[in-house]
Amino acid sequence: MIATTRPLTRMASNVALVAAGVALVSVLAKVSFFIGPIPITGQTLAVITVGAVLGSRRGAASLATYLLIGLAGAPIFAGPVAGPAYVLAPSFGFVLGFIPAAFVAGWFAERAWDRMPWLAFVGFVAASVVPFVFGLPYMALILGPVQGNAVTVTSILAVGVVPFIIPGLIKAAVAALLIPGAWLLVRATGRTSGG
Repeated sequence: MIATTRPLTRMASNVALVAAGVALVSVLAKVSFFIGPIPITGQTLAVITVGAVLGSRRGAASLATYLLIGLAGAPIFAGPVAGPAYVLAPSFGFVLGFIPAAFVAGWFAERAWDRMPWLAFVGFVAASVVPFVFGLPYMALILGPVQGNAVTVTSILAVGVVPFIIPGLIKAAVAALLIPGAWLLVRATGRTSGG
């Protein structure tokens, strides 16, 4: 009996942690400042935190769940648009990039980079760059061919990178300081659920 209940308890714990990750990203998505086609939000901080605390696989699962729930119509993305129409938002590519970003943050954390603030900062800066790999080409596609705007590399960098450098570094530093406390909460959850 114990052997069959332990996997169920572990699965319930994993589901609860993934759901908590979705909730954190959803809340921090609403902390946003629209400065152009791409808002500065608390999402990246949440994505890094979720990935680092839940690990690469659960972190990526949490962000994939976030994406699917938002596309299903729940108002959890930054701004008022939700549902399938969000695919046409210039920022949608960044949301796609959150999934591998959480994985990268988790990968660094699984190698104990998050236990030392300066290593955590380096790892979290690396994870913060990942959404841009997906987001910038997607933004150029939406602003250019889809919306009919003139798009250049300079204009994309001006609206999609430059305004986010300082906030991104600050968010990576905050995550590097917050993660050790968050790890304690996850470990406590694992102990109480028998994980």
